[in-house]
Amino acid sequence: MRLGSRPKGKGDGASGGEEGGRRPSGSTPDAGAGPLLPNGRWSVRRKSEVVLRMLCGESVDSPYRELCVEPYRLERWRDKALSGMELGLKEREGEPTSQELDRANKKIGELTMGIELLRKRCEAKESLRRRRSR
Repeated sequence: MRLGSRPKGKGDGASGGEEGGRRPSGSTPDAGAGPLLPNGRWSVRRKSEVVLRMLCGESVDSPYRELCVEPYRLERWRDKALSGMELGLKEREGEPTSQELDRANKKIGELTMGIELLRKRCEAKESLRRRRSR
């Protein structure tokens, strides 16, 4: 048997159970990226492990050979991960303008409630005056 091949049967690439074909010999489900999900899709954890390897300097060729995933797909995963990271870093927590806006909206709500209560009191007093004057 050749290095990297395994006997055909349950879970081989021909059955459609795994995306990208066979796994290198000697690897366990926990080694590397782990087993594929039953629907043949890569989990987020698996993708992130592969992307982290590439971000740490490993070339695309190594995961391509090891996992039999097309290089264009690996590059797409890396690009998506980088864009998500950029969006996460751009987001500001506790941005001063949003805090001011939140405070202003809260104050507007309080003032609006106060105005409504005063209007109801005035209407009630006015209706009492009308009843007494008759």
